[in-house]
Amino acid sequence: MSGAALGLEIVFVFFLALFLLHRYGDFKKQHRLVIVGTLLAWYLCFLIVFILPLDVSTTIYNRCKHAAANSSPPENSNITGLYATATPAPRILLPFMQSYARSGGFSITGKIKTALIENAIYYGTYLLIFGAFLIYVAVNPHLHLEWNQLQTIGIAAANTWGLFLLVLLLGYGLVEIPRSYWNGAKRGYLLMKTYFKAAKLMTEKADAEETLEDVMEEVRKVSESIKYNHPLRKCVDTILKKCPTEYQEKMGRNMDDYEDFDEKHNTYPSEKSLVKLHKQVIYSVQRHRRTQVQWQILLEQAFYLEDVAKNETSATHQFVHTFQSPEPENRFVQYFYSPAVEWYWECLLRPWFYRILAVVLSVFSVIVVWSECTFFSTTPVLSLFAVFIQLAEKTYNYIYIEIACFLSIFFLSICVYSTVFRIRVFNYYYLASHHQTDAYSLLFSGMLFCRLTPPLCLNFLGLTHMDSSISHQNTQPTAYTSIMGSMKVLSFIADGFYIYYPMLVVLLCIATYFSLGTRCLNLLGFQQFMGDNDMTSDLVDEGKELIRREKRKRQRQEEGENRRREWKERYGHNREDSTRNRNVHVDPKESNFSEMSTTRSASKYTRANNRTERDRIELLQDVEPLDFNAEAFTDDPLESESGRYQPGGRYLSMSRSRIFDDV
Repeated sequence: MSGAALGLEIVFVFFLALFLLHRYGDFKKQHRLVIVGTLLAWYLCFLIVFILPLDVSTTIYNRCKHAAANSSPPENSNITGLYATATPAPRILLPFMQSYARSGGFSITGKIKTALIENAIYYGTYLLIFGAFLIYVAVNPHLHLEWNQLQTIGIAAANTWGLFLLVLLLGYGLVEIPRSYWNGAKRGYLLMKTYFKAAKLMTEKADAEETLEDVMEEVRKVSESIKYNHPLRKCVDTILKKCPTEYQEKMGRNMDDYEDFDEKHNTYPSEKSLVKLHKQVIYSVQRHRRTQVQWQILLEQAFYLEDVAKNETSATHQFVHTFQSPEPENRFVQYFYSPAVEWYWECLLRPWFYRILAVVLSVFSVIVVWSECTFFSTTPVLSLFAVFIQLAEKTYNYIYIEIACFLSIFFLSICVYSTVFRIRVFNYYYLASHHQTDAYSLLFSGMLFCRLTPPLCLNFLGLTHMDSSISHQNTQPTAYTSIMGSMKVLSFIADGFYIYYPMLVVLLCIATYFSLGTRCLNLLGFQQFMGDNDMTSDLVDEGKELIRREKRKRQRQEEGENRRREWKERYGHNREDSTRNRNVHVDPKESNFSEMSTTRSASKYTRANNRTERDRIELLQDVEPLDFNAEAFTDDPLESESGRYQPGGRYLSMSRSRIFDDV
């Protein structure tokens, strides 16, 4: 049973990580090493979280195997092997790949060199600290540590830094996730927040366009100064390939402008400056493309939320869209998600569903906060997670143990990982959906997951009293504890920081509830959405005007397309019908005129003395506007000398006899 469950979890977690990476990354444009490295980090971190409930239930089963008659306990060697493989691999690869992706070098060798230098500084700091600690242990005669204990100390130091980040992110997620669903149920809240985002995004979009223009101007100057016969021209061509298409067409290569750079003593940019310019081009183009895509997505969200607010008072209970989706919907979706179903869900059911979900998540948050403050107490057991697990252990209900552990750690991981996806550190780190995340942010998120997952699992084992350093019992440890080690080696961490630091989650939850961080950012000049702020009201009004302007522009565009379509359908068919009728149904007068023209043409070719003049008339007859409603026709067009218009309402051609007088 455990083997089948482990196999299903491995497959499910792989597709989950692949789906998230496809949503945030770009498989077509980003480097394969970046995709593989990020997928490996996300997959292994998610896998550890998902197989930990199976590890707990297997460990409890092994503890109680003396009470199970005629049953062999399952082995957890497969789980131990997965833990051993998943722990060190991403931490070693991701920092190097991150430096490689951020480098602006023009060759693989140059990028590897830059990555090695940056990582040498990064890892050298850790080695220096660890070396100082080893010297202290060697000099102090009272300390006798073995290799396993040193390994545990290194893991404990890394987990301590991860626990510091974990509590910060957990305190934010425990309050913000339930509150986001509760505010989402309020009428008009999401629309006001969307207006606020539109105003901020327009500012960022304008700044990205200005930055791109400045960088493209520098690229143009470099491209004009370095001609194609210069040794650094290959680097310039590499930079030009990263520029947008419209800028490439403007700049060009100027292949005809040959210059001998040895004869002229001009100052050319160095390769180091070109590397810096290459890095700026990659960053500015990525930022410009991201803001453009996000602006279009935000417009669609604003239009849809305005449609929801408009349809709430609809008496027909049919959801009406202002703009139809450009992409055709699936027939299955159209059949089951009809306008009536959409109206009941968007205007009636979804607010109540969000309120119920917010209440349920709030209850889970209270349980987590209570357990974080009381998990160190073993007699009596105050942690609710430990109470649930021990009650199920007494009844030998291992399925209930696995389900309870899965729901608990799933909620904890959602609170922590969703904060990783939400936070933004200026333009240094930002996970943008719809394939707009750059390579550096993807790899940085993988590093954060690798830092947060081990302390998250150890914290969960402490909440359930499955860690021997918390329960103070000499029982069989879990497979995860046997790999990651225990905190007993360092008493000040096991009995101090590891016990009391998670209690700070209470203060962080209170600060998040009263939006203290948001208020501090507003005071520093970083505008955040707050309902009781004048700056927020101004930005909401500005965003509302921007959305209204874009809406009018799109409405005019659709009206123009509709008019052109109606004109084509109305007059295009009439024109085809009139042409077809003129070819098939010939008027008797017209046929009579054709016979007269044929006779006249035949007589023209028999007159040798007048042949040149008649040839001119023959050419002009093909283009003259003829009056087929005339009652009589003259035999010779040369007889009409009166001009273009005649009183009978007939339009005739101009005089033929004077057209070629000047020739």
